Amino acid sequence: MMRARQLAAACGAALALSGCSIAAVDYGKIRHAEYVADQRCDAQPGAVVDGAALPHFFVTSRLPDCRASEIELLHHRGDHVRYGRFDAPRDVVVAKKKRFLPPLAFQAAPDWWRALQAETDRKQGRVLLYVHGYRESFATTSKDAAQIARMTGFDGPIIEYSWPSQGKLFSYVVDETNMYHDVRNFRDFLKTLAEQGWVREIVIVSHSLGARLVIPAVAYVDRASSNADSSNISNIILASPDFDRETFERDIEEEVLSARRVANDRRITIYASRADRALAASRAIHGYPRLGSPYCFNPFEAAELKARGLPERCYPAPRAGLTVIDTTDVSRGSTGHSNILLSAPACRDFIDVVAGKRTRPERVATPWTHVFRLEPDPALTKAEHDAICRRTAEAGDDR
Repeated sequence: MMRARQLAAACGAALALSGCSIAAVDYGKIRHAEYVADQRCDAQPGAVVDGAALPHFFVTSRLPDCRASEIELLHHRGDHVRYGRFDAPRDVVVAKKKRFLPPLAFQAAPDWWRALQAETDRKQGRVLLYVHGYRESFATTSKDAAQIARMTGFDGPIIEYSWPSQGKLFSYVVDETNMYHDVRNFRDFLKTLAEQGWVREIVIVSHSLGARLVIPAVAYVDRASSNADSSNISNIILASPDFDRETFERDIEEEVLSARRVANDRRITIYASRADRALAASRAIHGYPRLGSPYCFNPFEAAELKARGLPERCYPAPRAGLTVIDTTDVSRGSTGHSNILLSAPACRDFIDVVAGKRTRPERVATPWTHVFRLEPDPALTKAEHDAICRRTAEAGDDR
């Protein structure tokens, strides 16, 4: 009971920012078996999927609902991992109600892998894997994945890995629970992807809580993969990572940024913002600073920075292969938690990082050799930010 009261108090302090929940998620009023009874929930081998209409790939552990004309992926855990294709969401009418859903179709795993290989071979051997964070539905993550594809012009297939986030403001703890439950699913998928001889380079983009799936999974693949160097996992981008900063610093060089990995071109880029209100809430809940927020946990370090006339911002320690981009001064949105999708300076930097570029003239050096900050352009209008970031003008999208 004391633990529950303490957690409730921590949640209360953070509700206005990101929210959390100490209640169990409801099973619902429908048997989960009824959602998947229709054969469309389990694709038959050889079933034809229109790759032009559904250009992007997904892997999900969400429970699907195949009862209506439009298949929907729910916030419940699925009975097994499913594979399929999707496109950006659009407005559709389901049971006389307007819904914002992505068109999708499931594929049998062997067919999915063959389609992915064909698309990868047709391009440059590069694959971009997007892993979302907290408070997401399949519709919102598919919208973000499609935006990343448009914005970067990535020359290869886009894969979205979707775990059962609740998509709700006050379900942070439930999301954490489901994310950790999905660790095995994600690491097994990443290992299989990394072991494909036709995959020359994997660019991993994670947002928020997704970093806690990505970093341990990469370490697992480094240890377990038959590809001893894991050299095709080369470009790891952590946007607003909700990851314990001290844990990251302690563990990262053992495998993920070991000298051998960095020598094989492994690198990590972190996008961090002191204006990130969602990560401020996460810090309040967890008690320790998050990797995506340059908050100074040590007050003496903050005082020393202030005495030197520097901003009171603290970052992970420097190491080969690690770059931090501070987006504090270009932060946009109600929470400052999605700058690589909202802010033109951050979007431009992100585009170049995805393309494999290591430097940009727009980056401003800091006293830390591995940290750069981005400066705002006051002349940019909201429409110009949206155009540069290749956003769609959907209502309620300012996250």
